[in-house]
Amino acid sequence: MDLLGSGREADVYAIGEGRVLRRYRRGDDATAEARLMSHLAAHGFPVPQVHSANGADMIMERLDGPTMADAFAAGHLGVDDGAAILAGLHEHLHRLPSRSGRDSILHRDLHPENVMLTTRGPVVIDWHNAAEGRPAVDVCLTAVIIAQVAADPGHPHAGAATAFLGAFLTRVGGEQLDGLGEALEIRRADPSLTAAGAAGLAAAVTPLIRGAVS
Repeated sequence: MDLLGSGREADVYAIGEGRVLRRYRRGDDATAEARLMSHLAAHGFPVPQVHSANGADMIMERLDGPTMADAFAAGHLGVDDGAAILAGLHEHLHRLPSRSGRDSILHRDLHPENVMLTTRGPVVIDWHNAAEGRPAVDVCLTAVIIAQVAADPGHPHAGAATAFLGAFLTRVGGEQLDGLGEALEIRRADPSLTAAGAAGLAAAVTPLIRGAVS
């Protein structure tokens, strides 16, 4: 198998025949994620086709094209177009029936690195953090993640992230910010954040987010 890439939690290998193997390094069970992706695909939401899942392994369709983040960096995608794509994906996802029949399906990590721009259109990857809840929380999680980049003066895309944050929130509407408190609590629990980063998260991103819709 050829290693294609590694994320925070999983490695992805090419296994031929237009397929990849995604393997969780900590042994997380991928079967619930696979069932959710199959549910989404059955309702017309753009996700990679799942061929099988067993334990920490999931075999999926190999996608072509760059991530949205890579397309931005290469100058192949503009801020307004990217914001429209991301806002549209949120709207599409949140109106689909959930498996429980109660709350909406939330991706909870829907940002430009988790959207592939393929020949069949944008496709959303990495459903490991998905849950059910209020759509405003999902929208605000996206805003928080983008604002974290915008708030980092050393990040090469901080300026672009600020512009993207404003364009995205203009698309989704300021009323979605009633999910910000819950989104911040979820984001603080992210194991990739240091204790200091988690403690200072709200102070770092809230002014950027609220300022983008004022």
